Amino acid sequence: MSRTQKIQSKGIFHGLPVYPEDIHGLTAIITGANGISGHYMLRVVAESPKRWKKIYCLSRRPPVVPGGLPANAEHIPLDFLKSPEDIAATLKERNVTADHVFFFSYVQPPPKPGKGLWSDADEMVRVNSELLSNFLQALQHASITPKRFMLQTGAKKYGGHLGPTKLPQEESDPRVDLEPNFYYPQEDLLFEYSKSTGCGWSICMPGPITGAVPDAAMNYSYALAVYASVSKRLGKPLKFPGDVASWQMSQSMSYAMMNAYLEEWSVLQCPAGEMFNAFDGSAFTWEAAWPQVASWFGVESQGPQDGDEYASTETRFNPRGYGEMGVTKRSFSMTEWAKRSEVQAAWREMASEHDLSMPDERELDRIFGFLDGTLCRPAPLFFSPDKGRKSGWHGYVDSCDALKETFDDLAKLKMVPRL
Repeated sequence: MSRTQKIQSKGIFHGLPVYPEDIHGLTAIITGANGISGHYMLRVVAESPKRWKKIYCLSRRPPVVPGGLPANAEHIPLDFLKSPEDIAATLKERNVTADHVFFFSYVQPPPKPGKGLWSDADEMVRVNSELLSNFLQALQHASITPKRFMLQTGAKKYGGHLGPTKLPQEESDPRVDLEPNFYYPQEDLLFEYSKSTGCGWSICMPGPITGAVPDAAMNYSYALAVYASVSKRLGKPLKFPGDVASWQMSQSMSYAMMNAYLEEWSVLQCPAGEMFNAFDGSAFTWEAAWPQVASWFGVESQGPQDGDEYASTETRFNPRGYGEMGVTKRSFSMTEWAKRSEVQAAWREMASEHDLSMPDERELDRIFGFLDGTLCRPAPLFFSPDKGRKSGWHGYVDSCDALKETFDDLAKLKMVPRL
């Protein structure tokens, strides 16, 4: 059966849905609204005040929005590690209602000493499951039953942080149970909530997220902008830290704004009970992107060179179940680079000269560790777009355009110098 869809372009974004006029007067809850994903979700729904008459932003700290929150948005300070009863009491006191919920709340526990960013898998499961469980119970205590609950998880669903996976990564791929993964208990909590309340669910899974918010964690674009800015100040080339395999490896990148457009579509135009890969839809390698990044900052681009020496790290697991383990090769790590005395001095000089904010030095492992993982991978991240396209999603943004826009926005936030 044939059907006609209307699509539109907005700036660098293309293939976005045009919604029927009769979708209007909706209320939304956005949790984690001060984080990178929640911030961009707020931006997307705020574009359509007729469609979204009221937006409740739930987070411990208020979202940082230039010019203040939209007129139809309200911030309610909430900590989801408190009891469901306490959360529900606040929701009832503030008369919160919700046609749709967009859940982005997340806690990143400190890694185990000397280990990687996600090394404390058990603690990540405990705390992030508690966040969602407490909120779902609170909704029931407050007699709030949304039509749809959208949960954002991510690419770790496929086990790529553990080693090489099957390609392409498809939403129907089975769970990887080689170590605990908090996405799975979160899914199960949502499935059970849906069964008991009749609320429909949607799950969206981004890859490395690009975006500009004051919290620099889990945001490779901020760390990359700092690397490029400091390299320029020191008069050094923008050297890629990995080998040719990482240089040419395909990655499905995920601009937070594009993710939010997909997530709005997933609750408004798509049947309940579906998972979708959330990504730009753009072919991306650092081989193609790195020279562009260097040109924006006015520095020389330098890819892998013959004779470069690398430290090799083998993955702990092989989620695809055949072939060899994955291997990551680096000539240096970004976390090590960020702690060099000359880098710290140049960074402080830039911050003073341009009135920039600087993160706590204790956060460097968290901030630059995410960039390390994005630049040098043991295997490709290659999301399949097939399910989304068959379901009617045609959104697209050039990942390099998204990165450039993010750098511009980071400069507006006084986090890095202007390009």
